[in-house]
Amino acid sequence: MLFEGKKTFKDFTESQESIATNILSVRLKMLEKFGIVEKAKLPTNKKTNIYTLTDKGLSLTPVLIELVLWSKYNIQEFNPDLNLDHDLEKVEKNKKKACQTIVEKYKEFKRSILSQ
Repeated sequence: MLFEGKKTFKDFTESQESIATNILSVRLKMLEKFGIVEKAKLPTNKKTNIYTLTDKGLSLTPVLIELVLWSKYNIQEFNPDLNLDHDLEKVEKNKKKACQTIVEKYKEFKRSILSQ
């Protein structure tokens, strides 16, 4: 959601991870219950639910950045198709600034989809 802008159930099911729909449904409900994501209707299509990160979910950004950086050095060699951002050098140089930028961009993205 944060890095790739996915917001609908369909977006998640079409992901490279290939998570089963029943598991995805349970996980989204759990994340919603924990206050990490929230569900709303797509303004342009009231039949489509969209999932967005809450402030609580966005507070996980530093943790996610650390996981991405760890993956770059420890997992990518085993999975060359792993889609890691090419600007990771900038992120490593100033993680705090990178977190702020990512969160601000996400909030802008969220406002734009909720106001369509």
